[in-house]
Amino acid sequence: MPRIAGINIPDNKRIVVALTYVFGIGRSLSEDILTEAKIDYSRRASDLKPDEINKLKDILEKKYKIEGMLKRTIMTNIKRLKDIGSHRGTRHTRGLPVRGQKTRTNSRTVRGNVRKTVGSGRKPPPAAK
Repeated sequence: MPRIAGINIPDNKRIVVALTYVFGIGRSLSEDILTEAKIDYSRRASDLKPDEINKLKDILEKKYKIEGMLKRTIMTNIKRLKDIGSHRGTRHTRGLPVRGQKTRTNSRTVRGNVRKTVGSGRKPPPAAK
């Protein structure tokens, strides 16, 4: 199992898909990295030679923000929005949708699947014994 950027890359997947297991690398960025490293997309991660793995590590470390560095950058950006008191920052603080979505019905993901309304109508009367 090759280890890139602190993440164990799955052996049985093609390398173009396996690189997407690293936070901050999607499919298109994975293809760009493999093109730069001159590695075929269809090869399996287990088939890579150690020098190819090292080449991938070097490219990732020098050119891209991934994993911890990217998460830290995102956290500092959100903290900055909260500190300056922007609308987006207050939405982050309250745990509400940030990008203009309506909240009357469709904010279950951000609010944690909170269901505040009661079911439809009254309960049926208890059955007589």
